[in-house]
This record gives sequence, structure tokens and C-alpha cells, in this order.
Amino acid sequence: MDQPSGRSFMQVLCEKYSPENFPYRRGPGMGVHVPATPQGSPMKDRLNLPSVLVLNSCGITCAGDENEIAAFCAHVSELDLSDNKLEDWHEVSKIVSNVPHLEFLNLSSNPLSLSVLERRCAGSFAGIRKLVLNNSKASWETVHTILQELPDLEELFLCLNDYETVSCSPVCCQSLKLLHITDNNLQDWTEIRKLGIMFPSLDTLILANNNITTIEESEDSLARLFPNLRSINLHKSGLHCWEDIDKLNSFPKLEEVKLLGIPLLQSYTTEERRKLLIASRLPSIVKLNGSIVADGEREDSERFFIRYYMEFPEEEVPFRYHELVTKYGKLEPLAVVDLRPQSSAKVEVHFNDKVEEMSIRLDQTVAELKKQLKTVVQLSTSNMLLFYLDHEAPFGPEEMKYNSRALHSYGIRDGDKLYVESRMK
Repeated sequence: MDQPSGRSFMQVLCEKYSPENFPYRRGPGMGVHVPATPQGSPMKDRLNLPSVLVLNSCGITCAGDENEIAAFCAHVSELDLSDNKLEDWHEVSKIVSNVPHLEFLNLSSNPLSLSVLERRCAGSFAGIRKLVLNNSKASWETVHTILQELPDLEELFLCLNDYETVSCSPVCCQSLKLLHITDNNLQDWTEIRKLGIMFPSLDTLILANNNITTIEESEDSLARLFPNLRSINLHKSGLHCWEDIDKLNSFPKLEEVKLLGIPLLQSYTTEERRKLLIASRLPSIVKLNGSIVADGEREDSERFFIRYYMEFPEEEVPFRYHELVTKYGKLEPLAVVDLRPQSSAKVEVHFNDKVEEMSIRLDQTVAELKKQLKTVVQLSTSNMLLFYLDHEAPFGPEEMKYNSRALHSYGIRDGDKLYVESRMK
């Protein structure tokens, strides 16, 4: 049901956390009992507020009575106001300025691009450490104003804001450790380098779902731009050259890389992607695509790399190949052994005096095989007894009486025999 428009923060707060909707419970983390508000307040006798308030998708457009916000929210540390109708930064400021211990604020999917954030309003955000502005279409001017007033900001979320470029801030934000800027329209690396200039202490940079096609930067410049970067996420970017992957090694503290869904790796198998990345292009990382790279896996990958390129023409062999040959020597090719289970078998089906050769799938069950045999032996599945004879078995036919059992578990091979009998015989 659609929420009514024009609702205040305090109105929604009192409705959601009233004793009827949010019973007071004792115990750590269960909530804070807030007594009656000042004289003249229309509030109920009490509210039972937790320190984490979730008021998303409630149709909030304004703050409401600031004195009441201050009285009720003095202990609040996290506030989720996503998917509301806040379009005036001044109203947001009224809320935040009266929540003195606020550290996390989520303003995602509010139409905040419709107003300008003034410095005096931004000052109310000073204590926030984590700020989420996803799908708010906040301009870079707004972001810069916020950054200048948040000396302790550690995590910033700017996803789904339709950014095609990055505008540099006049002041660096030394405190920011994590920047989540996925699902925008950033394509040129010259825009990404601006993030390194603005956020020199950045530890984690999440750039997934931006069509960045190449890393146009020298190794020395990359090291200076991102001296503290430990983790980078380039999922579903447009990278298509191994040379771009090589440049990631220029980040002096890089330990974790995420690179799924990029054009460069589409032609390789899953095993080839991981092993070639570990062995050739990212020899120092400790985590790839969310999985830890153990020492044993690194050695396996390096040996795989040698065997992968040993038949390539000399001009196509990467320099890393020669480094690894020096380390391990020239390796013998591995024997090709197909350990996959047989997927089908040609068998003889015996019924009465008739014999028919059939090809059967071994990934199906006994019940499914009986359905396949119905037209061959003219019996219903409920009236069918089925026996399997391994041509090397010494004990005679084995009844296949468990309908849910998979055929491959019998070890059926080409040349084996199936015997069908009527249960009514």
C-alpha cells in the first residue's frame, strides 16, 4: 500500500516505535526507554527506541519538531532514511543536527539533487563516519561540500548516481578508507586517478559495473596516487588487456583483487582464469575474487602457467614464463586423463524373446529409465521389474528396485544388459 506523502521524521518515528508497534524489551541492545516529551508534545507516553533506527520507504519529506528529535534521538548512532522523499538538504540537516552521536547515515534514493547543500547545513554531518548517498544523484559539488565538513568520514557510498566524470575536490579527504562507487558511467582512467588525488588514504576502492576499458597510467604514478590501497574491485569493468592487469601490481600495498566478468577473461575456462591471474599477473595478492590464495595454490598456478605457454611461439610467450622456468625448470606436459563419469552407455534390453540395443543416459534415475522403456516393452512402469547384468559380474543380474537411484551408480558400461520382466507374470 502506498505511503501518504508529506510525512515528517518525527511522525514516522512515533508511529513505528510506539509501544503498540515496537514493544519495549529489557536487555543489552534491546532499545532505550524514552519518557514523555516536553510540555505540549502530542507524543504518546513513551517510545522504545533502539540505537539503530530504520525508517526507510516511509514517505518522509521533512524533519518535524527539532526539540522532539533531540529528546528522542540523543542515543541514536545509526539512521537509515533510504527510499524516502527528502529533497531539501535543510530538512536533512534539521534531523542530523539533533542526533549528536550519529555515525552512520543512509540517504539512498532520496531526490536530494533538487536542492543545494550549503556549508552551514553540511556542518551538522560532522560526526558521521559512514555516509550512503546511493541513487541520490548527489552532484560532485554536494559531495565536496560534505567532505569539507566531515573530518572523520571513513566510508562513502556513491553508487547509481549516473556519474560520467569525477570532479576533484579543492580539499583532500585524508580520513576516507572505503569508497563504493559502483554502477556509474565512468569509463576513462583519468577520472579514476582523481579519486586517488582526493582520497590519499584509500584502503578499499569498489569500481564494479563501470566500463573502464584500460588503465592509462605509469607504474610510478599509480604508486603515488594510491599508496595505501589494499583492495580493488573491478568486476564487470571493460578491461581487455593483460597489460592492464599487470599495472595493478604497481599499487604498493595491494592484497585483494576482484576481476570477474571482464572481457579479457571471457575466452578462458574458470581454471585458466584463476591460475593465469595468480601465476602471471598478480603474484603478490593474497585474495582473488573473494578466495584466499594459499601457498600451495600459488605454486600449482605457476606450474600450470609454464605448461600453458610451453607450446606457444616464442614471440607470444610472456616474460613471466621465463622467470618461472628459471624457478621450476622446464616441466613435462601432464598426461591427459579424463576422469569424468561416462554420460551414456549402449546396452542390450532383453524382454521375453526380444533383444533391442539402446543408448541410455546415465544421469537419469531408474524411474526415468522405466519411462523410457515403456514403449519398448509395452509395460506400465508399475508393472515393470528391471534387472541389470554387468557383463563382468560373477553373481548374475541385480534387480534395479530403487526408483530414485541414479543409473551411473550401478557402473553401467557399453555392452551391459538390462532384463525386463512383467510383475504380473
